[in-house]
Amino acid sequence: MNVSRRGLLAAGGAAGVAAATGGTATAHGGGRGGGRVVRTGFDRLAADGYAALAGQRVGVVTNPTGVTTAGAPGPGGVRHIVDVMHADDRVDLVAVFGPEHGFRGTAQAGGSEGRYDDPATGLPVYDTYLKSGQALADVFTASGAGTVVFDIQDVGARFYTYIWTLYDCMVAAALAGKRFMVLDRPNPVTGRAALGPVLDRAFATFVGREPIAQAHGMTVTELARLFNGEFLAKPVELATVRMSGWRREDFFDATGLPWVPPSPNMPTPDTALVYAGTCLFEGTNLSEGRGTTRPFELLGAEGVDRRWAEAVNALELPGVGFREAYFTPTFSKFQGRTVGGVQVHVHDREVYDPVRTGIALLVTAKRSWSGFAWRPDNWIDKLTGSTRVRTLIDAGAGTDEVVGAWEADLAAFRAVRRRYLAYR
Repeated sequence: MNVSRRGLLAAGGAAGVAAATGGTATAHGGGRGGGRVVRTGFDRLAADGYAALAGQRVGVVTNPTGVTTAGAPGPGGVRHIVDVMHADDRVDLVAVFGPEHGFRGTAQAGGSEGRYDDPATGLPVYDTYLKSGQALADVFTASGAGTVVFDIQDVGARFYTYIWTLYDCMVAAALAGKRFMVLDRPNPVTGRAALGPVLDRAFATFVGREPIAQAHGMTVTELARLFNGEFLAKPVELATVRMSGWRREDFFDATGLPWVPPSPNMPTPDTALVYAGTCLFEGTNLSEGRGTTRPFELLGAEGVDRRWAEAVNALELPGVGFREAYFTPTFSKFQGRTVGGVQVHVHDREVYDPVRTGIALLVTAKRSWSGFAWRPDNWIDKLTGSTRVRTLIDAGAGTDEVVGAWEADLAAFRAVRRRYLAYR
């Protein structure tokens, strides 16, 4: 199951992943329709008796989304993979590595759980949040693990930090001489297309390390192959275990898998559907809906009224409409204060473009509300990957002009991306 970067590049595309997992190149089965059943990378690994981990000391990078339903007892049959592996003598599990929000998910945005021993298993849990390079390599070395396994649910957006946890862990594993295995899970908003601006490396941060599109349209194993083949100065010894049954056009509800919020403000797949566009409001003085039951679907600020909803509805964006809305966040921006704004209602997700919609919302917010402002630190540039979106909107550009400005970069990324796709 372990394959080198050279082997992956030589194999290419779906066949490369098939070679890495001993499977076929074609994804099959999956979801609720047509008798398909989706099995995650972990479920396939477990069904094979963990043969790919035989004789190895294993550490797992995961969070509450690392769950299995296959053969698990109890209501709903949903158990965490760490609990499952710890109870199985076929796996020598020696450590857990917790990312942002922590392994068990007790921390809010921008927080982690620190170093502790997990009460349920007694396993040492190491904190990886905000660690990278040699510092993270030292954590892997201290853990005693020889193979680092990654299993975290992504949501398909460049600025969702778990994919950069993946990247940082791959870099660190290579430095520490560790094997690295990625267990695949669905991209919940499909893997049909890459959308939005591509990061300029001059703006690299933890919300974007490398030049990929804002909505990348890939799964985590596909991203791992891309990172290893295109960006890592020292490639890691990489193995991937792909899913069976998932198709690129599948939204999360087609998989039949349980949704576990990957972070506190990603409560449902509906949140993930809009997130790649409306998270841009983190870079403004408007609320992005944190502190409500509909984060990233509710947007607003004090002083915003019906004119914003009227302005953005007038654009007749495909697949989406906007309701004048009022809400009172319980934390984050405007905590305890009633604000006005919009609620995003996606009525046809097949034609909906979250990034274009996010740009349209920014353009109309600035034009319809005199109080509009970017965050003073220009965080919007880190989210979009350059100064281009901010400066164009400030110059009065409309949605089409802003979107058109990144088309050449996006076309180039799409050409690279195609080489690493593993599913039809």
